[in-house]
Amino acid sequence: MEPMEQPIQERIDRWLNGPYDDQTRQTIRSLQRDHPAELADAFYRDLEFGTGGLRGLMGVGTNRMNRYTVGAATQGFANYIKKSFPGTPRIAIAHDSRNNSRFFAETAASILAANGLEVFLFEDLRPTPELSFAIRRLGCHAGIVCTASHNPKEYNGYKAYWQDGGQLVPPHDNNVILEVVRIGSPDQVQWGNHLEGVKILEKSMDDQYIRMALGLSVNPEAVAAQHDLKIVYTPIHGTGITLVPRLLQAMGFDSVDIVEEQATPDGNFPTVIYPNPEEPEAMAMGLEKARITGADILAGTDPDADRVGIGVKDLQGNYILLNGNQTAVLAFGYQIEARRAKGMARKNDYVCKTIVTTDLIDQIAAANGVACYNTLTGFKYIAELIREKEGTEHFIIGGEESYGLLTGDQVRDKDAVSAVALICEMAAFEKQQGRSLFEKLLELYTRYGMYLEKLVSITRKGREGALQITEMMTAFRNNPPVSVQGSALVRLLDYQSGIDRNLRKGTRSPIRLPRSNVLQFILEDGSKISARPSGTEPKIKFYISVNTRLRGAEDHPGTLKLLEERISGIIRDLHLE
Repeated sequence: MEPMEQPIQERIDRWLNGPYDDQTRQTIRSLQRDHPAELADAFYRDLEFGTGGLRGLMGVGTNRMNRYTVGAATQGFANYIKKSFPGTPRIAIAHDSRNNSRFFAETAASILAANGLEVFLFEDLRPTPELSFAIRRLGCHAGIVCTASHNPKEYNGYKAYWQDGGQLVPPHDNNVILEVVRIGSPDQVQWGNHLEGVKILEKSMDDQYIRMALGLSVNPEAVAAQHDLKIVYTPIHGTGITLVPRLLQAMGFDSVDIVEEQATPDGNFPTVIYPNPEEPEAMAMGLEKARITGADILAGTDPDADRVGIGVKDLQGNYILLNGNQTAVLAFGYQIEARRAKGMARKNDYVCKTIVTTDLIDQIAAANGVACYNTLTGFKYIAELIREKEGTEHFIIGGEESYGLLTGDQVRDKDAVSAVALICEMAAFEKQQGRSLFEKLLELYTRYGMYLEKLVSITRKGREGALQITEMMTAFRNNPPVSVQGSALVRLLDYQSGIDRNLRKGTRSPIRLPRSNVLQFILEDGSKISARPSGTEPKIKFYISVNTRLRGAEDHPGTLKLLEERISGIIRDLHLE
């Protein structure tokens, strides 16, 4: 067996000889003997408490999710909370259906209580958006949810929230990171040994959330008229089962079929490889049930119920899955148009999306005289914008291409529970007009332009992978393409340097957003390519957007093929296969 690199061996030795439990030491020795490469990966670095918290594989080691890494993160977070707020700060904690999520949530609750915080812990698994809602409703100063969202079953995570109900943003994120880094040993953690004094959140918080979500409806009369709308819903073994069926029933929908094979919360996600509604495989059972029942709409949520995917019938009656951009276009369009038709629109209304989400939303907002703001990728930046504009502008809806939507401002994170309700209301409204959601999407394309987007994710795992991702970004930054598919590069936006270069005019202007490792290439034909390393997965992501005019629904198949060929050409030119 080759000798371990010195820094890695030093970390391993600290765990073998330090204040760690016997089971952890036994597991390390077993890995030393049988799986040295796996052990090296588990210790080659510290699992970084990033700007959103922790996320990683579960297991022993400094680079894994376990009692000790969660303990250090929680103690560092507690130290910062106590520095930031006098008296007895309050914190709410939730968790999803993943393996060990309850254990990590209780570990955090015990540590925070031992640090003198007033702790509220949900009695059982709950959707992430309800945690955000509870922070605001209880007047908490912070929050935690133990989840790895849509990652594979081997992962878990820990997301940290501030008093507005949004995830940590500057300066709090970086300040918390500094506090976490200072925790160098389990001896520095006030572990606590029980949940005595922790307040348990029961059904009453669910009741308050349901009442809030019901108040978001724009056309309850459409729901009443189409109460028998055929809905298929799958929680994909996650937390959505706790609230989504109840909310749909409270709205008045009485024909909701749940995918029973995926209804029971289960951290092993036995029916899917990835519990992610972005993956067609995860929605396959829902699609099959929709075909059998002749459903009007299919909705699926991820394990912590912050992402939603939908399926609809196309013009031929075949069920298809919409991507996150298409769902967002329908949702934004509905909120803008329906609010205006009902006399609910305000002069200071605005919508918000991320820089990698379809620009068709900008077009729809501009044509309807509604302000549309763009933020960096990550819903925490949408939450930050809502907080900054409170009292001056009125937030309607926010969204991102990665299947995230938020209606109203009483939650400050993406909310798949209220999004399912919104999507079903939209389907009911369109059915009352004698058309489907897909037909509505084609109408929007015809009026504002047809946009097609594709996400290309390249996975590079481990230490070598992280280096390869860095090298790819450096190469694109230092040697951007002159043209792609025969269309010249006319603008280059580098969010890391904060410079927007207009290559046609030869000008430079500042990007008025925080610095971030993102590049965007704008081509002469209107195509846009965005590149960014993922903040939560070992991936580099390329977001490709192309657009053209659509004359009418009858031209959709041919126009779709044209745009798909353009995207394929961009992928080939940039060697992203």
